[in-house]
Amino acid sequence: MRGQPVHRRSVLALVGGGAVSALAGCTDTTDGDATTTTPEPTPRSEAQPTPTATDDIPIAGPSPDFGGLGLASSAFADGAAIPDRYTRSGADVNPPLSIAGVPEDAATLVLVVDDPDAVDPAGEVWLHWLVWNIPASRTRIPAAWTPTEPTVGTNDFGERDYGGPAPPDDTHLYRFKLYALDTTLILPQDATERTVGNAVRGHVLAATQLVGSHAP
Repeated sequence: MRGQPVHRRSVLALVGGGAVSALAGCTDTTDGDATTTTPEPTPRSEAQPTPTATDDIPIAGPSPDFGGLGLASSAFADGAAIPDRYTRSGADVNPPLSIAGVPEDAATLVLVVDDPDAVDPAGEVWLHWLVWNIPASRTRIPAAWTPTEPTVGTNDFGERDYGGPAPPDDTHLYRFKLYALDTTLILPQDATERTVGNAVRGHVLAATQLVGSHAP
């Protein structure tokens, strides 16, 4: 079992903060796909106009729902508790995710997992997973996913990996936020969440989020 996060970020985490998230491996791209069946998420709207890239979508905040993008997990329903297996007190692997409704002209996806109930004095939320340049063709992310083609940023545990929930005091919410972009991000491997957030401005075609909870 790994140590729990504290409310205040270390200097290292502030410099190298990454994000989390979990993206889906489609059936023709395994990357360690498990056999667990993940339910297909329902796109937010059956009839969607061709999306236009929008400005000022801060990936550090809550994700707006637009563009028909859908995100679901077979491990927990939206708003429900995240099983221990996917937390720091369990196996600490990402939950399986499925993706639907990606715009046809999307090039890549960005996945961010954070904890809005763990905020440091500077107003930054705790980052659990950050993955960018996920191929837009992906429809499923398996549990315990080890990405090969996308880039994984550094989370606030100081790891270039998924870091599961570890609330120190009370029940916390965890946001799995997904963004469809019209571009591939050209960024260094050590790019921070802020750097990724600045790079997606004007390129977000659709966005959605899945929320789970966990108690100590």
